[in-house]
Amino acid sequence: MFDAVVIEKEGSGQQSVAVRAMTDDMLPEGDVTVRVEWSTLNYKDALALTGRGAIVRQFPMVPGVDFAGCVEQSSCASFAVGDRVLLNGWGVGERHWGGLAEKARVKSEWLTPVPAGMTTRQTMELGTAGYTAMLCVEALRERGVTPESGPVVVTGATGGVGSLAVMLLAGRGYHVVAVTGRAEESDWLKTLGAAEILPRASLSQPGRPLEKARWAGAVDVAGGQVLANICASMVYGGVVTACGLASSMEFPATVAPFILRGVSLIGIDSVMCPQERREKMWTLLAQEISFEKIMVTEISLDEAVSAAADLLDGKISGRVLVRLQR
Repeated sequence: MFDAVVIEKEGSGQQSVAVRAMTDDMLPEGDVTVRVEWSTLNYKDALALTGRGAIVRQFPMVPGVDFAGCVEQSSCASFAVGDRVLLNGWGVGERHWGGLAEKARVKSEWLTPVPAGMTTRQTMELGTAGYTAMLCVEALRERGVTPESGPVVVTGATGGVGSLAVMLLAGRGYHVVAVTGRAEESDWLKTLGAAEILPRASLSQPGRPLEKARWAGAVDVAGGQVLANICASMVYGGVVTACGLASSMEFPATVAPFILRGVSLIGIDSVMCPQERREKMWTLLAQEISFEKIMVTEISLDEAVSAAADLLDGKISGRVLVRLQR
């Protein structure tokens, strides 16, 4: 027997969420069974748990787009019993049972070995947020944005992706401008390496098609008007990486920044990213992250549902780590 958070849809169309006792024969198909030690609570998980977003594609569903633990059973040559593994994305927690459970059974090709020098707990202190942040930071570097190019702006800077992007960029020598709606977290953002703090309100209202050129690079988790204003404020040849929609899915912009300043807008997808690139990102994270700077809220499986609402309501900063083993 093991415990799992289960989302079900009732006859009325409303969803219900509860921690339930499960058995191994209830697990979905897969060639590797993992005893989950740590999971996380991401924005997408919070939407699924609260029902505020259409994340779950089939019911019943065990949410959780991330997990890390040890292989308990394996029928593939790639992983042996006792191997430490992690998983991010691949539709887990949406179409396939995910990580908010003490056990998970998945396809072996979805698993990534835990990088040398990292624990399973540390991988989930980062989770999809850290992995996505590194995808953004690497995309900027690969497209020629260097510390000498000029400032890099990061939206949603007190959240998981944003705070880790601030840390990674600062660690690489960039001048980081952190955008946040929480002025009280300014000191913490500066400890992560932010050189400037910008209030979110300054980017939330409709602006001109082209604004004063300010930033060489950007990591945006917000979307909507914030992203439109970011694009309008890029320097010539600037690069924007877009990885979220915390503000909106809309993009109320014009083509002006792209055809008059040569701005590039790069979409960052963490869910279906090829395995080779995933492993590269995790290797870089193991080399560059300062774990002592990460703000972590650790919760139990039973606390996940209430924490999901707090996360969406902006009451939690940093990362939410879910402990699976007692």
